[in-house]
Amino acid sequence: MSTQAEIQVVEFGIGEEVFAVPVGLVREILDHKPPFQVPNGPEYFLGLTDVRGQGVPTVDLRVRLGLPAAEPTLSTRILILDIPLADRMLSLGVVIDKVLSVATIETARIENAPDIGVRWKSDYITGVVRNEGGFVVIIDVASIFTADEAHLLTPVAKVA
Repeated sequence: MSTQAEIQVVEFGIGEEVFAVPVGLVREILDHKPPFQVPNGPEYFLGLTDVRGQGVPTVDLRVRLGLPAAEPTLSTRILILDIPLADRMLSLGVVIDKVLSVATIETARIENAPDIGVRWKSDYITGVVRNEGGFVVIIDVASIFTADEAHLLTPVAKVA
């Protein structure tokens, strides 16, 4: 982790699990509306979301993490993330079940990702934090979407 004493994160739920991403990656949080569908994308690719005139590729994080798809509810949101990649910034919409909070986490409380016992590849996990209700999994969104996958999503956005 970094040498900072604490980090701010957006905590969100997918099913019964609690995840977090650094606040600095989150451009905005939108109410869910069905994205404009684009054919021939990966299974988790839902289409394009209009964000102030820009077509932003939008993915179902549940499906990308290997969980079953779920019907949107009134709590379903789209996080618009700006993810730094090696060669550019990727704007990406990520559909989640619900936003829980913006929280400050002391970096000393962040534990390394476990090697076993989680449903997701530990490559996606920056660390975990124990809370009274269980764990918060801090995800590394840049590693969830490999450079090859990012290239699959980006040309679609340019066409729209």
